[in-house]
Parts: sequence; structure tokens; C-alpha cells
Amino acid sequence: MSRSGAVTFTGNPLTLAGEAIETGQPAPAFTLHYFQDGLHTITLDDLKGKPTLLSVVPSLDTGVCQIQTKRFNEVLGSMGDQINAVTVSLDLPFAMNRFCGAENIESMRVASDYQDRNFGENWGMLIEELKLLARGVFVLASDGTVVHAETVTEVTDEPNYDAALDALKGQLG
Repeated sequence: MSRSGAVTFTGNPLTLAGEAIETGQPAPAFTLHYFQDGLHTITLDDLKGKPTLLSVVPSLDTGVCQIQTKRFNEVLGSMGDQINAVTVSLDLPFAMNRFCGAENIESMRVASDYQDRNFGENWGMLIEELKLLARGVFVLASDGTVVHAETVTEVTDEPNYDAALDALKGQLG
């Protein structure tokens, strides 16, 4: 299934592969890749047990994606190991790791959907025309239930940070 015109990029309508994620539904499965002393994977099951924020960006090589990642990193640092926080993109894990080192991103993990785009397709975030992920934020309860879902309709706009952070804080007992 595809959703034509689901998002725009500088005003031009684009198509998202898959179905939109709704609050209250179980989070769809995924396998992402990250680099830390070698290539590793992270799955939905790896994140269960703690509330999770998934910050989805098209590319860490763009200004808005950098702002989004830095902003969440800054705010989430105070929550420590009570939560999982992951930035997801289609950037290569090596480039993501380099960005985090250069920008002191320590409160968020970065993980890539580059191998088979299963996150993008399962979560309704893959822009078919660009083969990049749309911008969005998802918050999961510790059992993997989606408690907040935002797909930013204009890819060049920032997400609603306050709504995502309020949903995440609401999961912290």
C-alpha cells in the first residue's frame, strides 16, 4: 500500500510506502544497523522494557535533521538510562557514527535502515520517490505499544518536540 501526497518536500507532494502508524497499535518489527566497534543490529525487541523515542530523519547531512537530533539529544540527556532514544535514517552507520562524534551526540543512539528499508516500509515512512525516510517521531511504551506517532507533513519542517517529549515523560511512572 502507498499513500500518495502523504508528505511534501518543499511543497511538492510525495508518496509514502506502507500504512501510517497509529497510537495504541503494537509497534511494527524492524531491524536497524549501527556502528560501534563494528556493525551491529538493533530490533524492536532490543528496545522493549523501557519507554522509547524514535526520531526519524531523512539524513543527518541536512540542517533540519541535525537540529532535530541535537535538540532531542540535549533534552533526553536528563532522562539517562530510563529510556531508549534512537535516531533512524537511511544514512550509512559509519556516517551516522561520525556525525555523533563530531556533534557530541551521547544521549541518542543512531541506527540505519540502509540494508533493506524494512523500518521505512513497516512504519509507513519510506518516501518512494526519494528512497529516503520522511521526518517523524514515535514514542513507544515499554511493552512496544505506540503512544505517540507523528509524521511531519512537510519534510523540511521540524517535528512537535513538546508533544513527543510529553508522551515520553508520561511513560516514566
